[in-house]
Amino acid sequence: MSARTASGPADPVPTAGAETEAARNRTFGPLYSRNARAVIARGLMATRSTNWLVMLSGFFEPVLFLVSMGVGLGAIVGTVEGPDGTPISYAAYIAPALLAVSAMNGAVYDSTWNVFFKMNFAKLYQGMLYTSLGPLDVALGEIFLALLRGMLYATGFTAVMGVMGLITTPWALLMVPASVLIAFGFASLGMGITSFLKTFQQMDWINFILLPMFLFSATFYPLSVYPVPVQWFIQAMPLWHGVELLRQISVGVFTAATPLHIAYYLVMTAAGMLLTTLRLRSLFLK
Repeated sequence: MSARTASGPADPVPTAGAETEAARNRTFGPLYSRNARAVIARGLMATRSTNWLVMLSGFFEPVLFLVSMGVGLGAIVGTVEGPDGTPISYAAYIAPALLAVSAMNGAVYDSTWNVFFKMNFAKLYQGMLYTSLGPLDVALGEIFLALLRGMLYATGFTAVMGVMGLITTPWALLMVPASVLIAFGFASLGMGITSFLKTFQQMDWINFILLPMFLFSATFYPLSVYPVPVQWFIQAMPLWHGVELLRQISVGVFTAATPLHIAYYLVMTAAGMLLTTLRLRSLFLK
């Protein structure tokens, strides 16, 4: 008796055409297969084997800034005015700003240089999208990895602030989820922008944009020291909203501007996710 007779007709082997047709019939069509966890699992395996030292080095950068400028320069500056007008140490003033910078840098690294290599050299996303994965699966997976990195940085940096005696209110623990929100905004938009870049020379523009934001987003000085036109420009930049949000949370002072800072990042995240999904679809699902 043959195997076909004993066990019934053999199941048909899925073909590429069948996979494509199944993708089109999904609720979100070819955009989303609800399998972003596959992208996340692959990213975690790659990080564990080759990239963990790079991730670890990113944690120490803001800590070194905090020690050198918060403690060293802080001894000269003394106290400054906090968000509620109460004098605080210079270290306590710049620590939330450096946390926002850390969240930005971690998210931007994962969503720009990392994505640039996978997209243009490893051809990883092209291979993923030849499977049942959709561009939204890839976008969510990569952005989640960037958020995980941002959360680890934020948790570690907040712990350092606690050891240095810079946390004076339980509200400061909310800096961790707020940092994840900041990372979400930068990661989603960063991945979308990177999809337009084709050369290493073009990637240098990312650092050209990040450096002024780091220096002029009221990170080390109050916004009031700048001329009014410069203040308007600074307030339009995303990092300033993150710095102000974390600075308010660090002392437990919330104003009418607090929900505006949060809304800024929610809009930034939604716009970045939309841009990234549409770009991946345009590039690889022609």
